[in-house]
Amino acid sequence: MTVSSNFSNQSETLLQTYRSVRQQSISICTPLQPEDYVVQPTEDVSPPKWHLGHATWFFENFILADFFPEYQVYDKRLNYFFNSYYESQGPRILRSKRGNMSRPSLQAILAYRAHVDQNMESLITQQQELDPKLYTLIIVGLQHEQQHQELLLTDIKYILGNNPIFPVYKNKKVPPVTSETMPPKWISFAEGVFEIGYHGTAFSWDNELPRHKTYIHPFSIQDRLVTNEEYLAFIESGGYAQFEHWLSDGWAWVKEQPQHCPLYWYQKEGQWYEYTLNGLLPLNLTAPVTHINYYEADAYARWAGCRLPTEQEWEVACEKMYSKIPKDGNFVESEHYHPQPQTDKNDLQMLGHVWEWTGSAYLPYPNYPRFKGALGEYNGKFMVDQMVLRGGSCVTPHNHMRITYRNFFQSDKRWQFTGIRLAK
Repeated sequence: MTVSSNFSNQSETLLQTYRSVRQQSISICTPLQPEDYVVQPTEDVSPPKWHLGHATWFFENFILADFFPEYQVYDKRLNYFFNSYYESQGPRILRSKRGNMSRPSLQAILAYRAHVDQNMESLITQQQELDPKLYTLIIVGLQHEQQHQELLLTDIKYILGNNPIFPVYKNKKVPPVTSETMPPKWISFAEGVFEIGYHGTAFSWDNELPRHKTYIHPFSIQDRLVTNEEYLAFIESGGYAQFEHWLSDGWAWVKEQPQHCPLYWYQKEGQWYEYTLNGLLPLNLTAPVTHINYYEADAYARWAGCRLPTEQEWEVACEKMYSKIPKDGNFVESEHYHPQPQTDKNDLQMLGHVWEWTGSAYLPYPNYPRFKGALGEYNGKFMVDQMVLRGGSCVTPHNHMRITYRNFFQSDKRWQFTGIRLAK
């Protein structure tokens, strides 16, 4: 992991950043009803109040307990509830049982957040000069909370989207539906040796390191994401019934599914609808397809006579075209909470909108510098049986995203905003 070594005048700026990030988690939950905070409809989804508590536990457990001698732990019992997967931090509630946690109450968790925030602010303001290790851990805690803000929104969508009355999370003005999809174009890259991985002085996760050389064969990549209309053609052509498009595990997954379409798609009286955080809406054919898993993305690519890009190809392409990519993108700050159609050929949709499945397994880079201590459990131990995704999504915080950012999920997961870009 790298964090800037410029520590001058940090306390005031860091305090503002801390307050802003912590408040964003509360703001995300503001539209919820009390009952929404506890629901856990599937193991992949955590109740919103668990996210609020877990992000707070991170600051208490890894920072206040070690760097603030006068700190009084709020409630030692909360370690059992809010430890996620850190074996070094003791026993914890099973992930699948988080929804059984009617207590501590939401009010108790909010009081816990206020207690930790008060002490964190005291710790930050009391520093004459921030210790580099302390500064690094605070930045890690804030980046960690931003990850949970994205998970909050995707989990809220799953909670509400599996309710038969399709509740609206937040009423937002829906952008006008475009009538035509811009034809995709192929952007070609010559073979060569390229450098990938993070380089710079700002924050990065350890799995983005080190910067290293990689050889890439000639390849082409499409200038936009695959749309709902294109994916619908795959469905209507019998794509889910043709085993030749599917990996073996993917075909086994298909045969277990009651419906053969992306998550949140519903067909009523011959018309397709899609549940969004703005409620159930007619399917926007020109918007990027989302909420599909790796099996579906790979099968679609095969059906289309193409493939998914490798993560190395994706990063090289994004870096080479970075000057032409809108930097604001469609991130959570836009408050669309949904991928948007391509309306400008200069918008390659590579930042924001959907996390793009790649054909690369999640593995360490050469000479991977795994975190030391408890934070060594953060990324390294998950480098097996997962695939890499790139680019961020419509619920990713804008300042959380980098070209080199490596997200990862198991091949069957699709509750996240995940989509497809074709390569060949």
